[in-house]
Amino acid sequence: MITCRGLCKNFEIYQKEPGFSGTLKSFFNRKYKTREAVKSFDVEIPEGQIVGLLGPNGAGKTTLIKMFTGIVVPSSGFVQIIGYDPAKRDRRFRKKIALVMGQKSQLWWDLPAMDSFQLLQRYYEISDADFKERVGELSELLDVKDLLQVHVRKLSLGERMKVELMSCLLHKPEVIFLDEPTIGLDLIAQRNIRQFIQDYHQRNHCTIVLTSHYMADVEALCSRLVFILQGKKRFDGDIVTFSNLLGSEKNVVFDFDRSVNDHSLLTPFDPHWNADCTRVELRIPHEKLKEATIDILRNLPVVEFNTEKLPIERVMKTVMENPDLLETNRRESQE
Repeated sequence: MITCRGLCKNFEIYQKEPGFSGTLKSFFNRKYKTREAVKSFDVEIPEGQIVGLLGPNGAGKTTLIKMFTGIVVPSSGFVQIIGYDPAKRDRRFRKKIALVMGQKSQLWWDLPAMDSFQLLQRYYEISDADFKERVGELSELLDVKDLLQVHVRKLSLGERMKVELMSCLLHKPEVIFLDEPTIGLDLIAQRNIRQFIQDYHQRNHCTIVLTSHYMADVEALCSRLVFILQGKKRFDGDIVTFSNLLGSEKNVVFDFDRSVNDHSLLTPFDPHWNADCTRVELRIPHEKLKEATIDILRNLPVVEFNTEKLPIERVMKTVMENPDLLETNRRESQE
């Protein structure tokens, strides 16, 4: 469904010296700097897969999404979506894809959502029967039947994101690009949007590319992760492999009945304390878990503890701080 090889995108960034003199100089001698947003990016995404595109701010994720959808033309390289070149913006291609950007809206702010839906019906040439059926199905899944006649500007952020999703799915796209679809939403709204995306994918078996800074979105929806850093692909694999990049360690949290001053038993396990030293979070290798836990329980005033897998947020943070871990992991897996 999605193929790209050696995909690159460079931007020319205008640089102006400060002050009035800098403004005058810029009229006659403008200075530009080339920024490589995406560098030689390769990926193959088959039909029906949900792929998480991850990376820090400025890594190139949104630029990639815009090249995949034809909004931005690549500087070089090859990209093909469902057999089409996105940069040509073929009308048949636009009918097969959808783009949801959490920070931008395609609905008319001062009109009810249904008015925008009817405009999209004409644009995508959806029959009246199909339009009625899809609006009914999607509004029921998203629980927004009573909101379709309300002006968009009067909807809450969560309600607005639901009708945004509706607007992008009316034409039953084969490939869906979701760029930060839950940004700014509260925990309940995030969960509802994730559940809808899961249900919709199971019903329609479409291909989905998701970018998000909320790891809960990624863990709930994606079977495969592509990690991009400074425009380059640094990891491409399943979510379990990514979670184990730091080893098969466990995240263990201990609560104490008083402040703990003796940290000697805890120091080897990368302790993260709360403000008054009554709770600590440790990262303990699986093979040392039993012995370390017994020592801590015997020697420290523990009132409660729990164990879980190392959170993917911790893995992401560590990888962004030390990208060489990805290269080390790649070499070890090849050996």
